[in-house]
Amino acid sequence: MARIKGVDIPDNKRVEISLTYIYGIGKNLSKQILNNVKVDCNKKVSELSNDELTLIRDEIDKYIIEGDLRRETSMNIKTKMEINSYEGTRHRRGLPVRGQRTNRNARTRKGKGKVVANKKK
Repeated sequence: MARIKGVDIPDNKRVEISLTYIYGIGKNLSKQILNNVKVDCNKKVSELSNDELTLIRDEIDKYIIEGDLRRETSMNIKTKMEINSYEGTRHRRGLPVRGQRTNRNARTRKGKGKVVANKKK
């Protein structure tokens, strides 16, 4: 298995798809990285030479990914919570942040439904 930025990427998949296993790299960014390095997207990771892998690693170092990106997003959320913005209060309460309805759905954020006593009448 090839190791990039502390993440093992699968050998049996195409390079374009395996790069998406790294947090912060999606399909478009992986295509862009491979185009900049001039590596074929359809090659499998096991077929890559060491030179190609080092070129890909050097290109990936230009972007904010993995731990740095996770730290940056968590710091942004903490900042919003500290300044008591609308988004920060929604994060604090564990409710949907981006304007979704909450009276019917939002079970992913709110958790399992709470039973209300004496509801039937």
